Amino acid sequence: MINRNDPCWCGSGKKYKRCHFFEDAASGKKNGSTAPRMKEFPPKTMKEMQGMQRAGVFNGELIDFIRPYIKAGISTEEINTFIHRYTIDHGHIPACLGYHGYPKSVCTSINNVVCHGIPSKDALLHDGDIVNIDCTTIVNGYFADSSETFMIGSVSAEARHLVMVSAEALIRGIDAVKPGLPLAAIAEAIEPFVLSQGCSVVHQYTGHGIGKKFHESFSVYHHIDRECDNVVLRPGMTFTIEPMINLGGWPVTLDENDGWTVRTADGSLSSQFEHTILVTADGSETLTRTPSQIAAGVRLLVDGTAFV
Repeated sequence: MINRNDPCWCGSGKKYKRCHFFEDAASGKKNGSTAPRMKEFPPKTMKEMQGMQRAGVFNGELIDFIRPYIKAGISTEEINTFIHRYTIDHGHIPACLGYHGYPKSVCTSINNVVCHGIPSKDALLHDGDIVNIDCTTIVNGYFADSSETFMIGSVSAEARHLVMVSAEALIRGIDAVKPGLPLAAIAEAIEPFVLSQGCSVVHQYTGHGIGKKFHESFSVYHHIDRECDNVVLRPGMTFTIEPMINLGGWPVTLDENDGWTVRTADGSLSSQFEHTILVTADGSETLTRTPSQIAAGVRLLVDGTAFV
């Protein structure tokens, strides 16, 4: 069976994915033999897309709300309390709280914690730290998910480089979303860039379909994997892009005591940015990018933090 990155069977010299891949996937044939069809997932209805848009706006506003509080001296438990109260006060639901037993309303991942860091009154932010704040909200039955990595005070050059690479990785992943392309186009836009910057992409944790459920139908790979399912992007699909980028190697470990905290296996720093995306007729809409950021044309800012 020919793989996507193999030379095309037609002899053009191009990779199969750049030549006859889509034509063969549509017909179910390749060079006279059976080829796997691209997997299709039902698009959201107009009502569902509008529900996702409203959820995305609030989730982005939640990140904007917490941003001024992310400073040296604050505990991650205090961050959790601010986020929980703001969400509840606006009539919405913190999606993380109680999800498969997760005990808090937000994930706070400091330095070598890749994801799912549990807020604690004993975990204080210090000058030089980097911390990812990952928020998911349920708004009238629809989920939206976004995260941002903050640089606390004077961080090292290596930490700043990592944060900038992870922010740019998300931008490149979003820019790769086009209807008719395979979902794998996102990983193909992210991983080569990240590797060129001397960093790595975590393999074990991915983005995901999202809607009326926290995690829907399919995974969004950020690293290139030939075994990845052949999912085609269609208008109306919604999912997260959330590359987790390590300064060292990509392997990670799961904390055996709490069953949630994921750390880099080699102890290196990790950074992540995330948005919830809607595929449109001519590209994509970033649902969790706030109206103020859209109005300002914000893509990447460096002023002690970074966001896209």
